[in-house]
Amino acid sequence: MTKQMHPYHMINPSPWPLTGGMAAFAMTSGLIMWFHYNSLLLLTIGLLNMTMTMLQWWRDVVRESTLQGHHTQPVQKGLRYGMILFITSEVFFFLGFFWAFYHSSLAPTPELGGHWPPTGITPLNPFEVPLLNTAVLLASGVTITWAHHSLMESNRNQTIQALSMTILLGLYFTALQATEYYETSFTMADGVYGSTFFVSTGFHGLHVMIGTTFLITCLLRQTKYHFTTNHHFGFEAAAWYWHFVDIVWLFLFVSIYWWGS
Repeated sequence: MTKQMHPYHMINPSPWPLTGGMAAFAMTSGLIMWFHYNSLLLLTIGLLNMTMTMLQWWRDVVRESTLQGHHTQPVQKGLRYGMILFITSEVFFFLGFFWAFYHSSLAPTPELGGHWPPTGITPLNPFEVPLLNTAVLLASGVTITWAHHSLMESNRNQTIQALSMTILLGLYFTALQATEYYETSFTMADGVYGSTFFVSTGFHGLHVMIGTTFLITCLLRQTKYHFTTNHHFGFEAAAWYWHFVDIVWLFLFVSIYWWGS
């Protein structure tokens, strides 16, 4: 930074976008191979390459931020705008699923029996596991806010405790979701109800797993003293993402589990 006359971060050439793209191509091709030929080889190679890319790319970003001082105030501002735009794109991603659900449920066709849920579908009871999952995610929203305030007040121990609780709640939610999927009486192949249910809740579950990974990374960084009271955007981005996941679940619970049942 001492050799440049501006506060912006000029990124060095990196191999990780290339390896990430190759890994993504291998994963999608591997899924096709798995579906059609029951072969997991290419999918496994893609997953391993993607994991390697993520770990090394995150390592480089952490070094640039924490050790090399590249994340100045203007750079952090750009990162904030980038995260806001990313979450906005995620909102529209889920909007498509809700559109498909309401398009099918508000005017059920004769093929569905003229009513919703369609004939032959026994929906899940929204006041059993789905309600418990709602409570779990709402509790995790409280603990992540507790962690954020503790971090801003330089309370290291409480930050670690609250982050750990949030991660455990995220893992518990994922376990409950897996149990629910195992016990459902319908599948993704059961018409538009099965498709909209599993695609919507499944992608939300994927986002919970991504957010949990995000928070685990933040917990490891917190234990290594990477965050300060005024320089912790990595944690803020994780908290924003987690709150977004919470809000999407509330819409899913009200729309698909409660109203849609």
